[in-house]
Amino acid sequence: MSLTLAAVGAVVAALFDTTIAPYLQIGGIQPDLVLVLAVIWTVVVGFEGGLVWAFLGGLLIDVLAPRPFGSTAFSLLLSVGGAAFFGRLVIRGRSARPIVAVFLFSLVNAVVFTIVNRALRGQLPLDEAVATWLPAAIYNTILAALIAPIVVSLNARRADRDRLAW
Repeated sequence: MSLTLAAVGAVVAALFDTTIAPYLQIGGIQPDLVLVLAVIWTVVVGFEGGLVWAFLGGLLIDVLAPRPFGSTAFSLLLSVGGAAFFGRLVIRGRSARPIVAVFLFSLVNAVVFTIVNRALRGQLPLDEAVATWLPAAIYNTILAALIAPIVVSLNARRADRDRLAW
């Protein structure tokens, strides 16, 4: 059930990223809901679901947006892998851990995506890309601060129900 929910959520988040998110721009920066949810899911629920979020969401974004196919999925998969390592490394702070992870791996995702995009498309203006990394990470972190407590509480509720069932 968890992986199915992750797959459906990744599709919905990717559709949101390509249709509604451009209208939520602040200073030319738009939220990356697939990244935010993939990292939160990885840290809170588990690595497998995070991989589903990153892979399906990344491929769908690449199909719907004019990007090199697989570039978004690749950068998201690297970010989710790092988030899984971060989630196991940092034990304390059940509610704060996914928020901090979103900030860190928003930066990682931006750097990797810029490098991959420049490699596949040729010379792109690097100074503009670098100038958006930190504001985008802050925007994603604010979004994560709104979403992460909900995911943490729902996961805790599900874990309690699963524990009582046996």
